[in-house]
Amino acid sequence: MAEYTPSELLALVNASQVSAGDERVRAITARVVADLFRTIEEFEVTPNEFWSAMKWLTRLGQADMVGLITAGLGFDRLLDILEEEADEAKARALGTPRAIEGPLYVAGAPLSQREVRLDEGNEGKGETLVMEGRVLGLDGKPVPHAVVDVWHCNEQGRYSHFDPSQPDYNLRRRIETDAEGNYRFRSFLPPGYAIPPNSPVSELFDLLGRHGNRPAHIHFLVSGLSKRALTTQVNIPGDTFLDDDFAFATRDGLIVSLEKVERSTEYASLGVTGSFTRVRFDFVLQDSLNESETIAASRYQTAA
Repeated sequence: MAEYTPSELLALVNASQVSAGDERVRAITARVVADLFRTIEEFEVTPNEFWSAMKWLTRLGQADMVGLITAGLGFDRLLDILEEEADEAKARALGTPRAIEGPLYVAGAPLSQREVRLDEGNEGKGETLVMEGRVLGLDGKPVPHAVVDVWHCNEQGRYSHFDPSQPDYNLRRRIETDAEGNYRFRSFLPPGYAIPPNSPVSELFDLLGRHGNRPAHIHFLVSGLSKRALTTQVNIPGDTFLDDDFAFATRDGLIVSLEKVERSTEYASLGVTGSFTRVRFDFVLQDSLNESETIAASRYQTAA
């Protein structure tokens, strides 16, 4: 039986192979394994601590909360930052800022033309909101028949499909813009929310001394006319956690302005009769470099 020092074992682990494999996967895995070896040595991680961490990872996957921990530890925002830095390095105009998708997107929401009531079945659960605007290209021209996929949480901070008390596609819709790129929808001002208590994610955040709160926001996936699909979200001003988002996703260009409207007949088709809050927001899409950039799908779905 061979005896190894930690450095000898690491070298053997990273050098061992019986076929060519994938060079990039091998290089990344070698870096990750080396960093973990050093962490275990430096902090004198005990077998009990190591296997407790493995059990935690298993429970994290079983709870389907990997997307929450990647957001909470900054990985989702890091990927957006690096993608924008790559665009800037290529002198590529950015358009509307990206924001993280989060783990709660669901494809296939009902499709409507030009406008929709997102809050159907949720009457009286919050302050009425009308959000409207256009989908534009970098040249300022409208993107006709673009698709605005929109979703947000209910009044308790929970999302349909992940909360069994809600019907399918509750507070989730897709809107096809008209020939001038116009969209609008009625809903209510959503609240912020917190990561689920008594969960693997909350356990780690308690140990880190961190909160798990997100400010009020509305998610979007916008695509059309061979433009680069945009994953983003807008934030509602005034939220306590606007500048302290556990997912680090708040961006200045995505904090909307709220306009109080006492009465208007302009939105009768949406059933708006009394006072409401209006938000005007235009989405500006980048030009795509290839067909893959135009795909409007979850980041999980488009992952290789």
